Amino acid sequence: MTSVEQNNLDRIVYLTSGAANMYCGSCLHDNTLARALNAAGVETLLVPTYTPIRTDEEDVSIDQVFFGGINVFLQQKIPLFRHIPKFIDRMLDAPWLIRRATARGIEISPQALGALAVSMLKGTAGNQRKEVRRLTKWLVNDIKPSVVILSNLLIGGCIRSIRQHDIPVIVTLQGDDIFLQDLREPYKSQTLRLMRNLAKEVDGFIVQSKFYQEAMSDLFGIPKSKIQVVPLGLNLEGLLEPQPRSTTSPRTIGYLARMSKEKGLHILVDAFIQLKQLPDTEDIQLLLAGWRGTTNQEYAAAELGKLDAAGLGNDYNDLGTVDHTQKQQLLNNIDLLCVPTVYQEPKGLFALEAMAAGVPVVVPEHGAFPEMLADLEGGILFEPGNITALAQLLHGLLENQISLAEYGNLGRRNVSARRDANTMASNTIAAIYKLLH
Repeated sequence: MTSVEQNNLDRIVYLTSGAANMYCGSCLHDNTLARALNAAGVETLLVPTYTPIRTDEEDVSIDQVFFGGINVFLQQKIPLFRHIPKFIDRMLDAPWLIRRATARGIEISPQALGALAVSMLKGTAGNQRKEVRRLTKWLVNDIKPSVVILSNLLIGGCIRSIRQHDIPVIVTLQGDDIFLQDLREPYKSQTLRLMRNLAKEVDGFIVQSKFYQEAMSDLFGIPKSKIQVVPLGLNLEGLLEPQPRSTTSPRTIGYLARMSKEKGLHILVDAFIQLKQLPDTEDIQLLLAGWRGTTNQEYAAAELGKLDAAGLGNDYNDLGTVDHTQKQQLLNNIDLLCVPTVYQEPKGLFALEAMAAGVPVVVPEHGAFPEMLADLEGGILFEPGNITALAQLLHGLLENQISLAEYGNLGRRNVSARRDANTMASNTIAAIYKLLH
């Protein structure tokens, strides 16, 4: 194992996966962490892969993209592009071109995505070998980092090449299993096998919850001693004070996440329809916000159509994708946030953001949520997938504004006390030292 002395953690290169035109929780986390690490005196270069990142705060990433999405896809599909001159590579990897190409969303078939994932994980043995060599050359000759951190193992095809130059590599795991679940065979098995082999070569891993430490240890065969838990943190600068809710305002349930099946929008919609059939619910509203892209357009439209068909067209508002200011406005105009995820959420950034704003959360009792709420006390858990139980829970909570305020105050106080970005950065630095000694 390579080693980093405590006084020699001079420069971190953090490779983050861009998500095209979407506000991605991993991108938001990586951007916040990189900014806080720089503030802590550890120079950190946030380097996008696939596409430039999209964040609702100051973007601290460099204006350069490695493994550019257009380029790696063309190299996968057309052998000629594996040998094109460097100046064409630079054109294809230009951030402005990738932004324009992804502005309207790009949908890749599961079969093509699976083949690309396998090839990328093969590194210098895959179709994108020259991209691995370009990144490695840039790191070794130009940047000379103390450590390289990857935002997930799926971009890990470069690990072996980087470590051959005595540069330690740490991987942040924050959703790798979710990607794997959606792959078709034979790519799913091939991808898992390649990731397990790569995991053996990584110097260490960072996750945001003990739940995910257990899950990733089992999935990839990683000893728990190689996985450090660093809880999520937020940039709390400029966070607005919660505004008292007017007694004449409608009671409002908020949803702030990707408008997708995995985030459980359909569960909330069905629970809301049941809720509105209970007594004293005439004023209760649903406020929805979230990115949907091309993949989830039909799904989201169908769920909103269910509300309309139930006669609730005037009882919900769909804000679509929101920026930072609009997000704060949403949080100031809801009584609670409910995102009833279907999959076991590895981090739950939206829940942390809500609690930081003094908004209690209602989330399923699985994934990272139980330990998050045990620590921060800013919300209530419900049985995953139990629509009737969720409707009744929401009804009871909205009937008791004093109890809601207590949850909101507890969550805000505890997030402020121990989940700020500076604490996350300090814990990350400590985790790096533990993993590399």
